[in-house]
Amino acid sequence: MRLTKFGHACVRIEHADATVVIDPGVFTAPEAIDGADAVLITHEHFDHFVEDRLRAAAEADPGLRIWTNRSVADQLSGLGARVTVVGDGDAFDINGLGVSVHGEWHAVIHPDIPRVHNIGFLLDGRVFHPGDALTVLDRSVETLLLPIGAPWSKAGELIDYVREFKPRRALAVHEAVLSEPGQMVYGRLLGEGGPGTGAELRQLAAGEQVDLG
Repeated sequence: MRLTKFGHACVRIEHADATVVIDPGVFTAPEAIDGADAVLITHEHFDHFVEDRLRAAAEADPGLRIWTNRSVADQLSGLGARVTVVGDGDAFDINGLGVSVHGEWHAVIHPDIPRVHNIGFLLDGRVFHPGDALTVLDRSVETLLLPIGAPWSKAGELIDYVREFKPRRALAVHEAVLSEPGQMVYGRLLGEGGPGTGAELRQLAAGEQVDLG
């Protein structure tokens, strides 16, 4: 399994016969979707989902499939059976790659800001992308995609989340809202310069790849 980091919350995962892209939003280069078998969208916010880009990708590739929640699917009307609505507890298969769905709600930004639905995706039982939530599974995983910079989070919550989740490694995502110094600060707090999370943290540059074994 190989992971490629794209802008912000987007990653591309290649495993055997499956190429899957998660959350290609406005901070992600459109070509991230090129050649993918499937796109998974955790929620409707613009930094995770851009309707016209995803429609254009679907029109260019009739074989592209999309799995997401009801809120996003409603914005993709006209694509028919190529869009599948999923929610917490569902599971499906993409060319032999097993995916399960976890969580229901976006993290709270402020009580006066309405929450949207948010789902996380666990791929092959090994890699978990929570979207914009700190969803904890009932088991540990090898790789957690950790949203390090968001209006709804703080470093202490992220430290406790990784400790509770107990992944072997954490790969930083959702960092476009942080300046370069800000990314350095969060990297230190969540890595060896902080109080410890029990997991290795890696911050990847755009286009950087990681072999997940």
